[in-house]
Amino acid sequence: MQHVAAVVLAAGASTRFGSPKALARLDGEPILQLVLDAIREAGIERIVVVLGHAADEIEEGIGWTDEVVVHNPDPRYLSSSLQVGLDAVAALEPPPRAALIALGDQPRTRPGVIRALLAALRTTDRPVIVPIYADGGGPNPVLVRDDAFALADEASGDHGLGPVLAERPELVHEVAVPGTNPDVDTRADLDALRAAEPG
Repeated sequence: MQHVAAVVLAAGASTRFGSPKALARLDGEPILQLVLDAIREAGIERIVVVLGHAADEIEEGIGWTDEVVVHNPDPRYLSSSLQVGLDAVAALEPPPRAALIALGDQPRTRPGVIRALLAALRTTDRPVIVPIYADGGGPNPVLVRDDAFALADEASGDHGLGPVLAERPELVHEVAVPGTNPDVDTRADLDALRAAEPG
């Protein structure tokens, strides 16, 4: 699926986790690896990964294929990683017509949810497509058409597109999906996922 690329944000400091959480293991794999595998399984082959804190360690610990790894020189804030990632996606050749923005600390990201977002590209002309989970949780990953990449410039601080889109709901198409997609912010979060059934 050459007309869609993905941006995976994995530049955070993992302060609450205590070590690079991208490399924490779930189901025998680093959690960042699980996110990358889900994106590929959904049919997206061009993937940009934004690293920052502990970048060298993460680069050594992931089984890369042909992902494009870029570094955020100021990774303190999620918004700057989003901007770095979308700039890198826009520079791909041929330029993609949309980008899936995924979080590297959501190892239960499901290929089926991504495929549902991709299918909605054919049924809506709204520039942003988000999942709404039946069991609650944040609307990630987010699919953004190329003519809306500039929305990232409005993001600030440790926030992605959420606050921007909350003020402009007319830009958003929602796709109802089952389950949820939790973040791993602490070791307790990871333990909860280990204790639960996948998906």
